[in-house]
Amino acid sequence: MQILHTLDEMHKLVSAARRGGKSIGLVPTMGFFHAGHLSLMQQARKDNDLVVVSVFVNPTQFGPSEDFKTYPRDMDHDARLAESVGVDVIFNPSPEEMYPEGYSTYVEVERFSKGLCGASRPGHFRGVATVCLKLMNITGPDRAYFGMKDYQQLRVVQRMAADLNLCVQIVPMPIFREPDGLAMSSRNTYLNPAERRAALILKKALEYAQRLIDEGVTSADELRIRVVEFISTEPLAQIDYVEAVDPDTLDCIKTLDHNAVLALAVKIGNTRLIDNTILKV
Repeated sequence: MQILHTLDEMHKLVSAARRGGKSIGLVPTMGFFHAGHLSLMQQARKDNDLVVVSVFVNPTQFGPSEDFKTYPRDMDHDARLAESVGVDVIFNPSPEEMYPEGYSTYVEVERFSKGLCGASRPGHFRGVATVCLKLMNITGPDRAYFGMKDYQQLRVVQRMAADLNLCVQIVPMPIFREPDGLAMSSRNTYLNPAERRAALILKKALEYAQRLIDEGVTSADELRIRVVEFISTEPLAQIDYVEAVDPDTLDCIKTLDHNAVLALAVKIGNTRLIDNTILKV
Protein backbone atom coordinates (compact mmCIF):
# COMPACT_ATOMS: atom_id res chain seq x y z
CA MET A 1 0.00 0.00 0.00
CA GLN A 2 1.19 3.48 -0.89
CA ILE A 3 0.60 6.67 1.09
CA LEU A 4 0.65 9.73 -1.16
CA HIS A 5 0.53 13.37 -0.05
CA THR A 6 0.55 15.50 -3.20
CA LEU A 7 -1.75 16.07 -6.15
CA ASP A 8 1.09 15.36 -8.59
CA GLU A 9 1.68 11.92 -7.05
CA MET A 10 -2.01 11.07 -7.25
CA HIS A 11 -2.36 12.33 -10.81
CA LYS A 12 0.55 10.15 -11.96
CA LEU A 13 -0.85 7.07 -10.23
CA VAL A 14 -4.36 7.62 -11.60
CA SER A 15 -3.03 8.22 -15.13
CA ALA A 16 -1.07 4.96 -15.00
CA ALA A 17 -4.13 3.08 -13.73
CA ARG A 18 -6.28 4.49 -16.52
CA ARG A 19 -3.71 3.56 -19.16
CA GLY A 20 -3.83 0.03 -17.78
CA GLY A 21 -7.62 -0.07 -18.07
CA LYS A 22 -8.14 -0.30 -14.31
CA SER A 23 -11.32 0.73 -12.54
CA ILE A 24 -10.93 3.00 -9.51
CA GLY A 25 -12.92 3.08 -6.28
CA LEU A 26 -12.70 6.05 -3.90
CA VAL A 27 -13.57 6.05 -0.20
CA PRO A 28 -13.45 9.66 1.07
CA THR A 29 -12.82 9.86 4.84
CA MET A 30 -11.52 12.11 7.57
CA GLY A 31 -9.61 9.17 9.06
CA PHE A 32 -9.60 7.58 12.52
CA PHE A 33 -11.06 4.43 11.01
CA HIS A 34 -13.65 2.13 12.56
CA ALA A 35 -15.50 -0.90 11.20
CA GLY A 36 -17.93 1.31 9.29
CA HIS A 37 -15.07 2.85 7.29
CA LEU A 38 -13.62 -0.60 6.67
CA SER A 39 -16.94 -1.87 5.29
CA LEU A 40 -16.77 0.84 2.60
CA MET A 41 -13.20 -0.15 1.74
CA GLN A 42 -14.11 -3.82 1.56
CA GLN A 43 -16.95 -3.11 -0.85
CA ALA A 44 -14.65 -0.91 -2.94
CA ARG A 45 -12.14 -3.78 -3.02
CA LYS A 46 -14.81 -6.13 -4.40
CA ASP A 47 -15.94 -3.66 -7.07
CA ASN A 48 -12.70 -2.12 -8.37
CA ASP A 49 -9.17 -2.85 -9.55
CA LEU A 50 -7.63 0.07 -7.62
CA VAL A 51 -8.90 1.26 -4.22
CA VAL A 52 -8.04 4.79 -3.09
CA VAL A 53 -8.91 6.02 0.41
CA SER A 54 -8.57 9.71 1.13
CA VAL A 55 -7.70 10.75 4.69
CA PHE A 56 -8.25 14.49 4.97
CA VAL A 57 -9.74 16.42 7.88
CA ASN A 58 -11.34 19.10 5.75
CA PRO A 59 -11.17 22.54 7.38
CA THR A 60 -13.87 24.07 5.17
CA GLN A 61 -16.64 21.89 6.62
CA PHE A 62 -15.98 22.91 10.24
CA GLY A 63 -17.52 25.99 11.84
CA PRO A 64 -15.45 28.42 13.95
CA SER A 65 -16.54 26.82 17.24
CA GLU A 66 -16.37 23.21 16.04
CA ASP A 67 -13.76 20.52 16.65
CA PHE A 68 -11.40 20.84 13.66
CA LYS A 69 -8.27 21.09 15.82
CA THR A 70 -9.28 18.29 18.18
CA TYR A 71 -10.82 15.91 15.62
CA PRO A 72 -9.14 12.51 16.25
CA ARG A 73 -6.23 11.69 13.97
CA ASP A 74 -3.97 8.61 13.86
CA MET A 75 -2.38 7.89 10.49
CA ASP A 76 -0.38 4.86 11.68
CA HIS A 77 -3.58 3.24 12.99
CA ASP A 78 -5.45 4.11 9.79
CA ALA A 79 -2.70 2.79 7.53
CA ARG A 80 -2.61 -0.57 9.31
CA LEU A 81 -6.38 -1.01 9.07
CA ALA A 82 -6.58 0.12 5.45
CA GLU A 83 -3.82 -2.24 4.38
CA SER A 84 -5.52 -5.11 6.23
CA VAL A 85 -8.59 -4.85 3.96
CA GLY A 86 -6.67 -4.51 0.71
CA VAL A 87 -6.55 -0.75 0.11
CA ASP A 88 -4.00 0.15 -2.57
CA VAL A 89 -3.47 3.86 -1.89
CA ILE A 90 -4.09 6.32 0.92
CA PHE A 91 -4.24 9.93 -0.28
CA ASN A 92 -3.35 12.15 2.69
CA PRO A 93 -2.90 15.74 1.49
CA SER A 94 -2.23 18.77 3.65
CA PRO A 95 -4.76 21.61 3.86
CA GLU A 96 -2.27 23.74 1.92
CA GLU A 97 -2.19 21.16 -0.87
CA MET A 98 -5.98 21.16 -1.17
CA TYR A 99 -6.56 24.87 -0.57
CA PRO A 100 -3.48 26.79 -1.73
CA GLU A 101 -3.11 30.52 -1.19
CA GLY A 102 -5.72 32.42 -3.18
CA TYR A 103 -8.21 29.54 -3.24
CA SER A 104 -11.71 30.97 -3.84
CA THR A 105 -13.97 28.38 -5.52
CA TYR A 106 -16.72 26.52 -3.62
CA VAL A 107 -19.67 24.28 -4.48
CA GLU A 108 -23.13 24.95 -3.06
CA VAL A 109 -25.84 22.29 -3.35
CA GLU A 110 -28.59 24.72 -2.43
CA ARG A 111 -31.80 22.81 -1.79
CA PHE A 112 -30.28 19.83 -0.01
CA SER A 113 -28.00 21.86 2.28
CA LYS A 114 -30.51 24.10 4.02
CA GLY A 115 -32.33 21.93 6.58
CA LEU A 116 -31.31 19.30 9.14
CA CYS A 117 -27.58 19.68 9.85
CA GLY A 118 -27.40 22.56 7.39
CA ALA A 119 -29.57 24.70 9.65
CA SER A 120 -27.29 24.43 12.68
CA ARG A 121 -24.00 24.11 10.77
CA PRO A 122 -24.09 26.88 8.14
CA GLY A 123 -21.46 26.38 5.46
CA HIS A 124 -20.85 22.75 6.43
CA PHE A 125 -22.23 21.20 3.26
CA ARG A 126 -20.54 23.80 1.08
CA GLY A 127 -17.29 22.45 2.50
CA VAL A 128 -18.41 18.84 2.04
CA ALA A 129 -19.50 19.30 -1.57
CA THR A 130 -16.36 21.24 -2.43
CA VAL A 131 -13.91 18.74 -0.98
CA CYS A 132 -15.78 15.75 -2.46
CA LEU A 133 -15.72 17.29 -5.92
CA LYS A 134 -12.01 18.04 -5.56
CA LEU A 135 -11.22 14.51 -4.39
CA MET A 136 -13.20 13.01 -7.28
CA ASN A 137 -11.40 15.25 -9.76
CA ILE A 138 -8.03 14.30 -8.26
CA THR A 139 -8.60 10.54 -8.08
CA GLY A 140 -10.91 10.01 -11.09
CA PRO A 141 -13.01 7.22 -9.57
CA ASP A 142 -15.57 5.05 -11.30
CA ARG A 143 -17.31 4.63 -7.93
CA ALA A 144 -17.25 6.56 -4.65
CA TYR A 145 -18.54 5.08 -1.39
CA PHE A 146 -20.47 6.93 1.32
CA GLY A 147 -22.07 5.63 4.51
CA MET A 148 -25.74 6.31 5.14
CA LYS A 149 -25.20 7.44 8.73
CA ASP A 150 -24.94 10.98 7.39
CA TYR A 151 -27.95 10.67 5.09
CA GLN A 152 -28.00 14.37 4.23
CA GLN A 153 -24.35 14.27 3.20
CA LEU A 154 -25.08 11.30 0.96
CA ARG A 155 -27.93 13.14 -0.76
CA VAL A 156 -25.84 16.31 -1.14
CA VAL A 157 -23.08 14.35 -2.87
CA GLN A 158 -25.53 12.41 -5.06
CA ARG A 159 -27.22 15.64 -6.14
CA MET A 160 -23.88 17.33 -6.85
CA ALA A 161 -22.68 14.39 -8.93
CA ALA A 162 -25.90 14.39 -10.96
CA ASP A 163 -26.10 18.17 -11.42
CA LEU A 164 -22.44 18.52 -12.45
CA ASN A 165 -22.52 15.46 -14.74
CA LEU A 166 -19.74 13.63 -12.93
CA CYS A 167 -18.86 10.26 -14.41
CA VAL A 168 -18.88 8.53 -11.04
CA GLN A 169 -21.35 6.18 -9.37
CA ILE A 170 -22.14 7.20 -5.79
CA VAL A 171 -22.52 3.97 -3.81
CA PRO A 172 -24.55 4.23 -0.54
CA MET A 173 -23.46 1.87 2.23
CA PRO A 174 -25.43 0.75 5.32
CA ILE A 175 -24.92 2.23 8.78
CA PHE A 176 -22.50 0.19 10.89
CA ARG A 177 -23.37 -0.08 14.58
CA GLU A 178 -21.73 -1.16 17.80
CA PRO A 179 -23.17 -4.37 19.33
CA ASP A 180 -25.43 -2.24 21.57
CA GLY A 181 -26.78 -0.26 18.60
CA LEU A 182 -24.81 2.99 18.72
CA ALA A 183 -23.93 4.14 15.20
CA MET A 184 -20.17 4.01 14.69
CA SER A 185 -18.51 7.42 14.55
CA SER A 186 -15.01 8.75 15.07
CA ARG A 187 -16.55 11.24 17.51
CA ASN A 188 -17.75 8.43 19.79
CA THR A 189 -14.26 8.55 21.30
CA TYR A 190 -15.19 11.89 22.88
CA LEU A 191 -17.82 10.21 25.10
CA ASN A 192 -17.04 9.31 28.71
CA PRO A 193 -18.60 6.08 30.08
CA ALA A 194 -21.79 7.78 31.32
CA GLU A 195 -22.21 9.66 28.02
CA ARG A 196 -21.55 6.49 26.06
CA ARG A 197 -24.48 4.80 27.83
CA ALA A 198 -26.66 7.88 27.36
CA ALA A 199 -25.89 7.95 23.63
CA LEU A 200 -27.95 4.79 23.15
CA ILE A 201 -31.03 7.00 23.35
CA LEU A 202 -30.58 7.83 19.64
CA LYS A 203 -30.97 4.24 18.45
CA LYS A 204 -33.75 3.61 20.97
CA ALA A 205 -35.60 6.69 19.67
CA LEU A 206 -35.40 5.44 16.09
CA GLU A 207 -36.80 2.08 17.14
CA TYR A 208 -39.53 3.82 19.14
CA ALA A 209 -40.49 5.85 16.05
CA GLN A 210 -40.93 2.68 14.00
CA ARG A 211 -43.14 1.21 16.73
CA LEU A 212 -45.31 4.34 16.58
CA ILE A 213 -45.67 3.86 12.81
CA ASP A 214 -46.57 0.20 13.32
CA GLU A 215 -49.22 1.26 15.85
CA GLY A 216 -50.85 3.53 13.28
CA VAL A 217 -49.38 7.01 13.81
CA THR A 218 -49.67 8.86 10.48
CA SER A 219 -48.97 12.47 11.49
CA ALA A 220 -45.32 13.43 11.15
CA ASP A 221 -45.83 16.22 13.69
CA GLU A 222 -47.20 13.79 16.27
CA LEU A 223 -44.34 11.39 15.59
CA ARG A 224 -41.79 14.15 16.03
CA ILE A 225 -43.34 15.39 19.29
CA ARG A 226 -43.42 11.92 20.78
CA VAL A 227 -39.83 11.14 19.72
CA VAL A 228 -38.65 14.45 21.20
CA GLU A 229 -40.41 13.54 24.46
CA PHE A 230 -38.75 10.11 24.37
CA ILE A 231 -35.24 11.50 23.87
CA SER A 232 -35.83 14.11 26.57
CA THR A 233 -36.12 11.34 29.16
CA GLU A 234 -32.32 11.09 28.91
CA PRO A 235 -30.86 13.87 31.14
CA LEU A 236 -27.59 14.11 29.18
CA ALA A 237 -29.33 14.57 25.81
CA GLN A 238 -29.75 17.99 24.19
CA ILE A 239 -31.77 17.82 20.97
CA ASP A 240 -30.61 19.75 17.89
CA TYR A 241 -33.33 18.38 15.61
CA VAL A 242 -35.74 15.50 15.07
CA GLU A 243 -37.21 15.53 11.55
CA ALA A 244 -39.13 13.17 9.27
CA VAL A 245 -38.15 13.93 5.67
CA ASP A 246 -38.73 12.62 2.19
CA PRO A 247 -35.90 10.21 1.28
CA ASP A 248 -35.37 11.81 -2.12
CA THR A 249 -35.91 15.53 -1.59
CA LEU A 250 -35.14 15.86 2.16
CA ASP A 251 -38.28 18.03 2.44
CA CYS A 252 -40.09 17.76 5.79
CA ILE A 253 -43.26 15.75 5.42
CA LYS A 254 -46.63 16.16 7.11
CA THR A 255 -48.27 12.79 6.57
CA LEU A 256 -46.57 9.42 6.91
CA ASP A 257 -48.16 7.85 3.84
CA HIS A 258 -44.90 6.57 2.35
CA ASN A 259 -41.46 5.56 3.63
CA ALA A 260 -39.59 8.43 5.23
CA VAL A 261 -36.20 9.14 6.75
CA LEU A 262 -36.26 9.99 10.44
CA ALA A 263 -33.08 12.00 11.10
CA LEU A 264 -31.74 12.97 14.53
CA ALA A 265 -29.00 15.24 15.81
CA VAL A 266 -28.47 15.13 19.56
CA LYS A 267 -25.70 16.43 21.79
CA ILE A 268 -24.65 14.04 24.53
CA GLY A 269 -22.60 16.18 26.87
CA ASN A 270 -20.43 18.21 24.49
CA THR A 271 -20.51 15.65 21.66
CA ARG A 272 -22.93 16.09 18.77
CA LEU A 273 -24.12 12.78 17.34
CA ILE A 274 -26.32 12.05 14.34
CA ASP A 275 -28.32 8.99 13.34
CA ASN A 276 -31.21 8.07 11.09
CA THR A 277 -33.44 5.27 9.91
CA ILE A 278 -35.80 4.57 7.05
CA LEU A 279 -39.27 4.45 8.58
CA LYS A 280 -41.24 1.64 6.95
CA VAL A 281 -44.82 2.80 6.38
